[in-house]
Amino acid sequence: MIDISTKIAGVKLDGCVFNASGVRDETLLDLENLAKSKSCAVLMKSCTLAPRKGNPAPRCVNLKYGSINSMGLPNLGYRAYIKFSKILEEKYQKPLIASICGLSPKDNIIMFKAFNDTPVDLIEFNPGSPNTIGKPIVGYDFEEMDRLLDSVSKVTKKPFGVKLPPYFDLTHFEQMANIIKKYPVKFVTCVNSIGNGLAINPQTEKVLIKPKGGLGGIAGGYIKYTALANVRMFYQLLADKIQVIGVGGVYSGIDAFEMILAGASAVQIGTAFLQKGPGIFARVQNQLSNFMKKKGYQNLADFRGKLNTLD
Repeated sequence: MIDISTKIAGVKLDGCVFNASGVRDETLLDLENLAKSKSCAVLMKSCTLAPRKGNPAPRCVNLKYGSINSMGLPNLGYRAYIKFSKILEEKYQKPLIASICGLSPKDNIIMFKAFNDTPVDLIEFNPGSPNTIGKPIVGYDFEEMDRLLDSVSKVTKKPFGVKLPPYFDLTHFEQMANIIKKYPVKFVTCVNSIGNGLAINPQTEKVLIKPKGGLGGIAGGYIKYTALANVRMFYQLLADKIQVIGVGGVYSGIDAFEMILAGASAVQIGTAFLQKGPGIFARVQNQLSNFMKKKGYQNLADFRGKLNTLD
């Protein structure tokens, strides 16, 4: 029997693949559909203090190997997700994960405190969406990240992790890892979309999305190899004391296998969920199980993080 279950911050997951925040997870109906799917957890929409409509449409477009989006954090406000968490906990036996993306340090503190008295099992802190107009990608400001993690660590009673932007410089991996290790962070999610890409329609000679003059986050297959590098680097730098969740370009069981081989303890799916629907969670996990069987692996620990380099 192949076992693809895992634990994140001590929370047992029956599988190892679940949804990435930001895709089909805004409303209660969205979240119930996730709870009914084979997603091994329900990760809610990144919430802000007040409800947000987000950026003007069109703001998300499928591309040949992924997508471009500049959603702008549309969500119903944190109070709605607190309410939803109680409904979901009563109706479904599936781990719940809140996602917090405050637009100010004060907002983050308010929301982290508010989720202390809810049924959510984990919190994924998303401190810097690349697609919020007028807001920087906070993950590239190491001093600000230090301050934010210090402040939320003092108020939360829930196990929490941090969703990180993609890093490209070896020094930046080390700097962020050193900051993270100062705080009771239980996991990092690698990676958010690559910010400020540009997609063009050559026939109309126009950009494909409206916000920011057409600039948006690039996701899907385009970023798989960047995501794998980030998973690997943080797995090594955090010495397996802080877990890594891999996300970016996962469409198949082989993609998920590569993430885990690089060091991921679980895998999230975003763009493929948007494009393929909720059946993607069962397909990827079935494919992963079948590939593990062919390789002779019984569980994730048999190969997680055991990536070989060339002599």
